[in-house]
Amino acid sequence: MNHLSLSELCCLFCCPPCPSKIASKLAFLPPEPTYSLMCDDSGSRWTLHLSERADWQYSAREKEAVECFMTRTSRGNRIACMFVRCSPSARYTLLFSHGNAVDLGQMSSFYIGLGSRINCNVFSYDYSGYGASSGKPSEKNLYADVDAAWQALRSRYGIRPENVIVYGQSIGTVPSVDLASRYETAAVILHSPLTSGMRVAFPDTKKTYCFDAFPNIDKISKVTSPVLVIHGTEDEVIDFSHGLALYERCQRPVEPLWVEGAGHNDVELYGQYLERLKQFVAHELVNL
Repeated sequence: MNHLSLSELCCLFCCPPCPSKIASKLAFLPPEPTYSLMCDDSGSRWTLHLSERADWQYSAREKEAVECFMTRTSRGNRIACMFVRCSPSARYTLLFSHGNAVDLGQMSSFYIGLGSRINCNVFSYDYSGYGASSGKPSEKNLYADVDAAWQALRSRYGIRPENVIVYGQSIGTVPSVDLASRYETAAVILHSPLTSGMRVAFPDTKKTYCFDAFPNIDKISKVTSPVLVIHGTEDEVIDFSHGLALYERCQRPVEPLWVEGAGHNDVELYGQYLERLKQFVAHELVNL
C-alpha cells in the first residue's frame, strides 16, 4: 500500500472517483516478477524457476515440496498457483492471499517456514498482473482471482471447505473477506486488514460510499466462520483502528492478536505471532 500524494488526495476529494481509480491508487504495486513457470511438452507439468530476488532460503529438497500450475479465472486471466506441502500430517491448508508489493517467488520461503511451524499446508496464488499471472490488477480481478484459486484448491487437491483456513495479509484481506462472506470454511485469519479503501485514504470516513473500493467493513459481518484478527499497534500503512473495527463486526471472533509496537510489515517477526497461530490451529479450531 502506498500513501497518496496531496494532488492525488485533492483529485480523489474533489471529484468522487470510480472504485477502480481508488483501487489502483491505494493498492497495486506488483514487483518485477521474481520467478517464472515453465511448462513441459504434455502441458500439465510446470517447473518453478526462482530468480535471486526471490531470496530462496532452503535447499533443492524443500523446493520439491512446492507445486505450481496455472489456472484461468472467470474474467479470462491466467493466474499462477502454488501448493506447498509443508507437513504430511497437516489437517488444514491455508488459502493464502499475500500482501501488496510481493509475488509468489518472494513468498515461497515464508510459506514453507510458516506451514512447517504451524503444521499446515499452504496454497497461494498471484493476483492478475503479479508474477506469472496475466492481466492487470483490479478490484474485480481480485475477487475472480481468489475464486479461481478456491476452485483449483477444491478440485485439484480434493480439499474440503472445513479443512481450509482463509488467510489474508494487507491487501490480501480484500479477496479473503469476499470469499469468506460467500463460503463457510474452517476459519479466517486477517493479518493487518483494511476496512475499506476510502477509510485508508481518509481516516475520518464514517460510511461506505458507492465509489469506495475494498469494502471489507460491509462484508465481514456476513462471514460465518471463526475469524482471527492480527494487527500491529504501530501500523503506519493501515492504522490499527482498522483491525479493531473489523474485529468488532465479526459474527464469530476469536481472541485477536494485537502486536504491541509492530508496524505493517514486521508483525511476523514477533514471537507471539507464531505462538498465536499455533494455538489457534492446534487447539482452538479443534474445539470450536
